[in-house]
Amino acid sequence: MMAAVEMIEIRRGAFVESVHRGHAVICDASGDIVAAWGDPEKVILPRSSAKMIQALPLVESGAADAAGLTSEQLALACASHNGAAIHTGRVARWLGDLGLAEGDLRCGAQIPDDPEASAELIRSAGAPCQLHNNCSGKHAGFLTLSRHLGAGPEYVAPDHPVQRAIRAAWEEVTQETSPGFAIDGCSAPNFASSLHGMARAMAGFATARAGNGPRQDAQARLVAAMMAHPDLVAGEGRACTDLMRALGGAGAVKTGAEACFVAILPGLGLGVALKIEDGSFRASNAAIAAILVQLGLLDADHPAALRHMTPRILNRRGVDTGQLRPVPGVFGL
Repeated sequence: MMAAVEMIEIRRGAFVESVHRGHAVICDASGDIVAAWGDPEKVILPRSSAKMIQALPLVESGAADAAGLTSEQLALACASHNGAAIHTGRVARWLGDLGLAEGDLRCGAQIPDDPEASAELIRSAGAPCQLHNNCSGKHAGFLTLSRHLGAGPEYVAPDHPVQRAIRAAWEEVTQETSPGFAIDGCSAPNFASSLHGMARAMAGFATARAGNGPRQDAQARLVAAMMAHPDLVAGEGRACTDLMRALGGAGAVKTGAEACFVAILPGLGLGVALKIEDGSFRASNAAIAAILVQLGLLDADHPAALRHMTPRILNRRGVDTGQLRPVPGVFGL
């Protein structure tokens, strides 16, 4: 195993106060490694960064078309959303179209990350529900597939037909046998893979073209949906939404818990996967932005890059005390 690389640092005054170490891989269409930092074969739980893989059977099986799903709903199937009204309202309508309701979800209730939605719950003395869960769109997709397959309601069980279909798709696109799974925050199985396998899978999404069979059709539709609706994939102020807006259709990016991040870059035919070892989102956001800058897809002075790759650190009086930034030279910056 290769050691993690120092990727992101916090500078306060003249001092390096903290350092985040990680691993990252960029793959091309053949699955070959174009660039790597740390250990490409490090096995990780990709968490929510893999949602487009989990959504593949929904589209590839014909379930999405049978249910008349829109590109907005496909974007929500890949989302880790903020629980804003634009997210919860759409998921509620999706469930209603299936003849189902919030209680049919198995993701659990979550306080929304969206400030307005959270404040409204406080004002109304309301309680968060499963629609607010950042994974409710993914779970609506699971329910859609489960109904299409004629399977039972406990769709998060590892031996359920939905999860068996996801594992099969997972191993096909990563081109490796998963060593196992753990249960995610939303109660669904999350299958392990190497970073190389994840980057290989993302390159497959990046090079998929409609008309080349059900798998590539499904991959291309999911990527197009994510790029068309970045506000549904995450939400205001989130790196996924900010960076996809900045890319302007040049790629789709997706974060995952414990500082995983992937990128699908159709114009370059490349896939990216990264993991920050200490699980820090601030570091994974900065690292994926730095890779996009290195690849020439994002200007270093773009507002999204400044917010996520090189933000200034202000204290409670608004005094500029330092900066988060990529470790000099690591990403060629």
